Amino acid sequence: MKTISFALPCYNSAEYMDKCIESILAFCDDREDIEILIVNDGSTKDDTREKADEWQARHPQIIRAIHKDNGGHGSAVNTGLAHAEGFYYKVVDSDDWLDEASMRTIMPYLREQAGRSEATDMVVANYVYEKVFEGKHTVMDYANVFPEGREFGWDEVGRFKSSQYLLMHSVIYRTQMLRDIGLALPEHCFYVDNIFVYVPLPHVRTIRYFNVDMYRYFIGREGQSVNEDVMKGRIDQHLRVTRLMIDQVAIDKEVDSPRLRAYLCNYLSMMMCICAVFLRMIDTPESNRKLADMWDYLRKARPETYGRIRRSPLNVGMNLPGRLGRGIGLGGYRLARKVFKFN
Repeated sequence: MKTISFALPCYNSAEYMDKCIESILAFCDDREDIEILIVNDGSTKDDTREKADEWQARHPQIIRAIHKDNGGHGSAVNTGLAHAEGFYYKVVDSDDWLDEASMRTIMPYLREQAGRSEATDMVVANYVYEKVFEGKHTVMDYANVFPEGREFGWDEVGRFKSSQYLLMHSVIYRTQMLRDIGLALPEHCFYVDNIFVYVPLPHVRTIRYFNVDMYRYFIGREGQSVNEDVMKGRIDQHLRVTRLMIDQVAIDKEVDSPRLRAYLCNYLSMMMCICAVFLRMIDTPESNRKLADMWDYLRKARPETYGRIRRSPLNVGMNLPGRLGRGIGLGGYRLARKVFKFN
C-alpha cells in the first residue's frame, strides 16, 4: 500500500500543472510509497492530456495519468478517490502547490500511521493565500484551535475564530474512512470542496495538527471560481452545494461532540451567509425569492438547527430587511474582506 495518494484534478491545466507536480516530487525523493494521480477531466483546449502522459512516462512508479470525460471538479475528486492506493488521500488543485519543507515534516507521521488499525483519521496543516499578482500572501493557521505534537479528538478542540475554517486545502483524510462513508461529490458543480471538508467531519474521531504552512492556494487567476463576479454567475451552484450539506449532516441529531456541533453550525452559517451576500448583490426579485427559498429549505429540512443559524451574527447582519439593510450587510461583507484578507 502507498502511504498517500495526491489527486490532482486537471482541466485545461497545461499552463500551470507542472509547478504543482514538481512541488510534490520535491519531497517525494523517488520513494514509491507516494503516488500522484493526475486526473485529466476531459481537457480539450490545451495539451493537458499529453502532459499527464509525459509525467507518467517519466515517473511510472509514482505518477498515474487518469483520463476521463468532463464531469467537473467533484467528478475528478471522486475518480481520484476510486483509484487511490494510498492509506491517506489529499486533493491538490492543479493551479496550487505544496510546500516542500512542510511536507517533509508531515510525511514521517503519515508513514508511521499507514497500516495501523487505529490510525489518525484526519491530519491538518496550515494553508496560505498566495496573491501572486499582488506579491502578497496570507497564512491561515489553527494554532489557537488545535493542540500540537499529539493526536486528539473533538472534545479537545478550541474555539475557531470567525474567519477560521477547515478547507480542502488544509486537510488530509484517511482514505478508507472516506470510502466507508460513501463520500461522493456532485458532478458539473463548483464549490464542492465545501462538501469534501464538511460531510466527513462527524466520522473523524482522531486528528493530528501540524503548525506548518503546507498548502499554497493561488488567488487571482482570471475566471477563478472564487472571483466575485464569477460567484454571482454561479450562485445556483453554491445554493445546490449548501442544500446538499444541509441534507447530509444532521448537526443536532447525529453529532455527539458539542464542539464539533458548534463548528459545523458555524460553517453552515457561513455558507448561508455567502448565499445571502451574492443574492443580495444581484438584487433582483428572482434573487430575493431564491434567498427566501433557501432559508425555507433549511427550516423544513433541519428545524432543530434553523434557529441557531438564522440568529447567528453573520446572518442577522447579512439578512437585515430593506434597502438600508442590504447596504449595511454588503458594507459589512466588504469590511470583513479587508480585515480578514479572504478572497
